[in-house]
Parts: sequence; C-alpha cells; structure tokens
Amino acid sequence: MSRSQARGVEAPPPRETTALFGHADAERTLLAAYRGGRMPHAWLIGGPPGVGKATLAYRVARFVLAHPDAAAQDVQAAQTLALDSTHPVARRIVAQAHPDILTLERTAGPTGTIRSVITVDDVRRTVGFFGSTPGAGGWRICIVDSADDLQSPQGANALLKVLEEPPSRALFLLVSHAPGRLLATIRSRCRRLTLRPLEAADVAQAAAQALERDPSDGEVLKAAAAAQGSVARAATLLGGAALAVRERMIELLGGLPQVDPQALHALGDTLGRSDDTVFNTFVETIQDWLNAQLQVSGAPAGRLARVAEVWEKLDRAARDVEVFNLDRKPMVFAVFGLLAEAVRR
Repeated sequence: MSRSQARGVEAPPPRETTALFGHADAERTLLAAYRGGRMPHAWLIGGPPGVGKATLAYRVARFVLAHPDAAAQDVQAAQTLALDSTHPVARRIVAQAHPDILTLERTAGPTGTIRSVITVDDVRRTVGFFGSTPGAGGWRICIVDSADDLQSPQGANALLKVLEEPPSRALFLLVSHAPGRLLATIRSRCRRLTLRPLEAADVAQAAAQALERDPSDGEVLKAAAAAQGSVARAATLLGGAALAVRERMIELLGGLPQVDPQALHALGDTLGRSDDTVFNTFVETIQDWLNAQLQVSGAPAGRLARVAEVWEKLDRAARDVEVFNLDRKPMVFAVFGLLAEAVRR
C-alpha cells in the first residue's frame, strides 16, 4: 500500500516537501538576494492557496540554516535552494526539532480542535525565540503559515512589533493567500514575492510526487486540469468520490437550465454519504461555474447581478449545512433551482 493510499489524500506537510514545481523565477529571486548579501529580514510570499507558498518558505529556511555563510563557495555556486532530505538540517526540521526555526500556525485548543486563528500567545513566542542565543551560523527563522490567520488586531500587532525591530540575522517568511487584506504596516515591513497558479503539468507532477502516483495517470491529469493551479486542490480531487462528483457536476451544470431530478437525487445521496472533502468539491465546482459566468464578455448587467446573488445564497446555504449539520440533499435541489432560474431569465 502506498503512502497516499494509507493516508487518503493527505499530502506531506510543507516542512517535509523538498521538491518545488513551477516557481523557478521566485526561487532565483530568493537565492540571488541571499547570495548577494541583500537578504531582507522579512518576505511576504503571496498567492492562491495550494500553489506551494509554504513549501517555498521551508525550502528557503532549510537552505539558509544549512548554509549560514552567504559568501561561502557552495552558496555562490548554488543554482537552486534545494537541500537533500537526508541533510541534518532537513531531518531536524521534519522532526520539528531545529532550535533556530519557529513556525506560527493555527494550533489545537483545549478540546483538541484546531483553532480558527493564530493566537496572540503563539505570536508572543517570537519574543523569546529571537531573544535566545542562536545556534551555529546565527540565523533564526520564523515562518508564519499563514499570516491570514492573524485575524485579531492583538496578534497582528504583536507580530508587527517584532518585524519593526528585527534582531540581527533574523528572517521572517510570511505566507499569505490574500496579502492585500493584511495590515498595511505589516506589508510595508516585508518584501513581496507573489506566486502564480501552477500550470497543469506542474500540478500533475507535484500532486503525483506527493501522493506517490504516476503523473501520467488519467485521474491525476484530470485532477490537475481541474485544480486551477493548486496542488492542494488536485490532491483533494484525487480522494475518493471527489473527482467523480466534480465531473458529474460539470455535466449537470452544462445542461442548465434543464435539470434532471433523478440525477439530483443521486447526487444528494452521494453527498449525504460522503465526507466534507466531497461536499466542498460540490460547492467549489459551482463557484467555478459561477465565476466563469461573471467573466462572460458582454453579459447583461441583470444576469451578472443574478449570478452574484446565487453565489451569496450558495455560500450561506453551505455554511448552514456545515454549522447546523443539515441534510445536504435539499441544498442540492435548492441550489440547482437557483442556477436554472439565473440562466433561464
């Protein structure tokens, strides 16, 4: 049994992922800054979810901690930030045992449930971390994954205080899905680096490697084509019924304004038996379709308004289903009724 089969669609976390696909330009930018002795103390790595932002952040961290002297010959000769997974630095980071790297991320609360935000107390760990004596080479690195989770003013301001007065040889790597929503003062302290959605071929390669699949496998290629440049989304689609649900959804959406009640009953039954991953695929597939309708050139303003209204109702219905654990089949019929009406009028 492969690791992907044993663990479902769960890809290895970024700290364990040593390969990087499709972001050679961004990697060269980071390497040139470090090699030239012009490394900013903070980088804001932005881009859509699942394209490799955190993977790139850990790739930088491994390289810097393994090569603390930017003027060393091996650094000057390096063509990438790659570090072998057997290197002691890489192994310690995987084990979360390296003393000179701190990751700020959402953690489990008292009940064991992952919190919705990065807490202020977690952010304040940076004070002791950067105040301690660093190990060999003197670099201390903090990865924030993601900065979007610093939703409370207290948490954001606590991080800002450290960013404003960084100690020597400190490096912050902030991952963000929506950098424009962060505090302007945080953005102003960082150098921006934006990652674009990956090409389908890169998505297929990355997802296949993460899940130990053949990149030429038909399901992998279909998932990559539908993932909109996101490796995480491709991995999700490759799990269980997710890809099949998406393909069936595309057929049903393509037939609008006509709807097939029997097909909707079958879809509702499938969603009722499936986990949240498949339900999220149902919602995201409709969102993709709605987004495509909003991009149609010359579409009447009234139709665009109806599409936007359906989007809002879809979001509200999906939240209600999740929060109140409602039956999913009625939502399927309600949403397709709204979609058919929006197309028909």
